[in-house]
Amino acid sequence: MSRAAFYETVLVSERKAARRSSVIVGAIMVASIAALATTGFFDAQRFAEAGPAIRQLASEMVPPDFGRWQSWLRPLFDTLAMSIAGTVLAVILSLPLALLAAPNTSPHATVYFITRTLLAFLRSVPEIILGVLFVAAVGFGALPGVLALALHSVGMVGKFYAEAIEHVDPKPLEAARAAGASPFQVITHAVLPQVLPQLTDVTIYRWEYHFRASAVLGIVGAGGIGFELMAALRLLNYDQVSAILLSILACVLVVDSIGAFLRKSLK
Repeated sequence: MSRAAFYETVLVSERKAARRSSVIVGAIMVASIAALATTGFFDAQRFAEAGPAIRQLASEMVPPDFGRWQSWLRPLFDTLAMSIAGTVLAVILSLPLALLAAPNTSPHATVYFITRTLLAFLRSVPEIILGVLFVAAVGFGALPGVLALALHSVGMVGKFYAEAIEHVDPKPLEAARAAGASPFQVITHAVLPQVLPQLTDVTIYRWEYHFRASAVLGIVGAGGIGFELMAALRLLNYDQVSAILLSILACVLVVDSIGAFLRKSLK
């Protein structure tokens, strides 16, 4: 092939790739605009009619009422405890499932498929629904919140863990197996040392998410500050609602700062 023909082939290939990318971007834009239109985002009248209600609500929320702040300390502590306990339980359950859901560590294709399906199922059930179910099963309090957070997060954390394990360098695994290492030794000496930084990042990010989710779960009776938030909403005490939201925001910022510190320290 002459140089001119080679350049022409490269140009044709690049034009095809550019057209393909343009078609994909165009399809995404059309789908996005259609979704916004379907949900009423372009209905200017609805936004205009909502203005007075938003102003009235804002006037009732300002200034925030922190008069009951001492009664919120224990619920905030319960929310923090729920987030930590849910993360610990999720990690304990996710790691073995991730090893079964990664093609390079799963013992059989059937086990791989079943585990992947289980993780997808757990991801598909929102934690708020799991919270309602566990409240009905074990009663009110922090326990149903912990169980709901943990089970929902197993689906997500297990998936991230499995993808990290799937992309490890295969050479250490092959060397360990060639040296006669058992499957457990291969995992502990060849797999986990490679993925530990990624697993740590995923775990810390999930803990940060769990604190925010714990506040929501309190609304369905799973304990924590969300229970206080729901009580204030029911009584139409919007000044207390804004104060509780600001308290949650302050705690979220603290948790995020701790997470950032842990990520830097564990690198």
